[in-house]
Order: sequence, then structure tokens, then C-alpha cells
Amino acid sequence: MTDTSPPPPPAEGNLDYLVAHLADHLASSDLGELGVRLELRGDAVLLTGTVPSTQCRDHILRMAREELAGHPVHSDLLIAGSSSPDHGEDLT
Repeated sequence: MTDTSPPPPPAEGNLDYLVAHLADHLASSDLGELGVRLELRGDAVLLTGTVPSTQCRDHILRMAREELAGHPVHSDLLIAGSSSPDHGEDLT
């Protein structure tokens, strides 16, 4: 008789697996954040991209630090400018 059960998930220490899981989590969460890229840098992870607010950035960093516990997380996330213009546009 052959074993038809699915293979076990990769070990928790597998950083590639953890990063892929975090990317899926970011894309499918309430944030739906697809603009954040995760790059492996040795045993550390670098987050890059642009997010709409500081609250969004803080939430993403919190998620990353929880899911990648034990691995350094570095952020190069930019906040998109959403403030109103402080002067009118000159169209002459």
C-alpha cells in the first residue's frame, strides 16, 4: 500500500519557506500588499517597496518580525506621499 498523505511542511528553520509564507500572508491579508518585496540577504531578510501609510509599514514589520522570529529583518519600506499640495499648480 502506498502512502498518499501530503508531504510534511518544511522545517520551521527553513528561511526560504518562511519568506515565501510571509509573502503569501502579505498578499492575502487585509492589506493585500503586493508592492512589498522580500529579499534574502544571508540569514537576514530585507523588505523593500512602497506602502500607503506608516500604520501599514508598522503592521508589515510586526508581521515580518513575528513570522521570521530568530532572523534579522531589515526595512527599506517607503511611505507613499499622500498629503495635499501646499500651493496651486501654475499652468501658464
